[in-house]
Formats: sequence, C-alpha cells, structure tokens
Amino acid sequence: MPGTVLEDRPVVTTGRDAPPKEKPPATPDSAPDVPKQGAIKLEVSGFNLWYGPKQALFDVNVRVRENSVLALIGPSGCGKSTLLRSLNRMNDLVEGIRLEGSIRLDGEDISGPDMEIEVLRRRVGMVFQKPNPFPKSIYENVAFGLRIQGEHNAAVLDEAVESSLRRSALWEETKDRLDQSALGLSGGQQQRLCIARALATRPEVLLMDEPCSALDPISTGKIEDLVHELKSSCTIVIVTHNMQQAGRVSGRTAFFLLGVMVEEGPTDRIFTRPREKQTEDYVTGRFG
Repeated sequence: MPGTVLEDRPVVTTGRDAPPKEKPPATPDSAPDVPKQGAIKLEVSGFNLWYGPKQALFDVNVRVRENSVLALIGPSGCGKSTLLRSLNRMNDLVEGIRLEGSIRLDGEDISGPDMEIEVLRRRVGMVFQKPNPFPKSIYENVAFGLRIQGEHNAAVLDEAVESSLRRSALWEETKDRLDQSALGLSGGQQQRLCIARALATRPEVLLMDEPCSALDPISTGKIEDLVHELKSSCTIVIVTHNMQQAGRVSGRTAFFLLGVMVEEGPTDRIFTRPREKQTEDYVTGRFG
C-alpha cells in the first residue's frame, strides 16, 4: 500500500516552468536552520489520512518542540486543519476515516493501546475557529472540564477558574459577573473564554484552528498577545489563513498544498527565503 500512496501523491505545481530543486532532508530537525532547543513534544511521521476513498494528507513528517509555536498555512482544503484535528484524535469522530503512520506525544503513539482518548484530550486541548461557549455561566464554562474529570472541591475550582481567566487575559473583564451567561460576552471575549476553558485542565499542547478568523483587529491582537504568553507554559500549533499573523506569533511555519507539506522551517526563512517555488508563490500572493 505505501507504494500505491506515493504513486497517487498529487503534483504540487503552480504552472511556471522551473528546474526541480533538491529537496531538504525528510527529517525537519536535520536542517541547519533548526535551533536545537527544547525536547520534541509532538512528532508526526509518515502520516497519511483518507476520508473514505479520498486521500487528504500525504506522508506528513514534522516535529514540534516544547514551548514553541508552529503555524500551519496554506489555501483552503490543503489539509492543515485535518492535520490539526489529528493531533488530539478529533478525526476519530469522522466516519470512514483511515490512517497510516504515527503521531507521537512525548514519544508515545497517541493511537497506541496505552493512550486513553480522555487523557489525550486533557493533555492536548483545542480552540476552534468560531467561539463555542456553553449556555452556562462564565464560571461554569471554565470549570466544565474539571467537573467532567470529577473535581468538585470548590476551592480548587475557584482557583482554576481565576487562574485560567487571568492567563487568557479575561479576568479583569469578567471577575464581577462570573455567574452571568457566557453568551452575553462579545465575540472576542467568548473566544478568550474558550481558551480559558481549554487552559483549565492544564494542557501540555494547545491546538488553535483559525482562532481569530471571526474577530475584529483589537480582539485579534489580544489573542496574539495571549499566544506569546502561553508558549512559556505549553506548546502551540495554530492554523491560520493570515500570513501576517503567522509571522507575528510563530517560531516555525509549515506550508501545505493539496495535502502535501511542501515546506517547513523557521518562520522568517519561510516568508523571506523559501526553498520551494510553491511556497514562494503562496507567501507572495501569486495564488491562494
């Protein structure tokens, strides 16, 4: 089967004739521009994914170091959100999905028999494109994950709610109305509340799927500032269509096209000295 997959791998070209470039080594951290700091938190190896007969990801290989931010960029339908959802097995909910390869968290295969899905999703939290607060109070939204885990000690919950709201830069705006409905918050506040809810279970990795796409510039700035602060305590993988945002928040960027990870490396190099023509065409606005 691996041979068949390679034969069906899409050809990612942009229509301009150019001599083929020598590909960088398959292992990202073997490249000379990779800083050797921090342990490998996530490692995706030879990862392929199908939705029924349609292959959505082709032989993805990428490593993410702890306390770093990786941005996934590319046009709509290129596979970046599919990969993101695979990192905490959200794609398990999709009927007819099939996988090859592995994703490891701290060296442990997340699909292995010893990895419980509930434990994985506590360790790898997720924030979605649109804010999705529960129809509950602000307090209960943040405390929800802890209650699901069986935590009922009021003092523990109080501390976790305040700490999470502070970390998401929302405490000062909500501390006097914690018992009010979260649905009364603005869009930007709701998104920061969802981040606080994810942080309450103290995840080691935070996945963010276009978290600013529905927000105004002021709210977007607050989320980006928050990303910078959070990377000191967790690893972040963010999907974004906004290349300026990728440049502002990430240390490394991976460019996807037609399910193929075309190139991955330090963000400043990806945007200023890309190795692949497809990457150059995308970041300079020639397509996408």
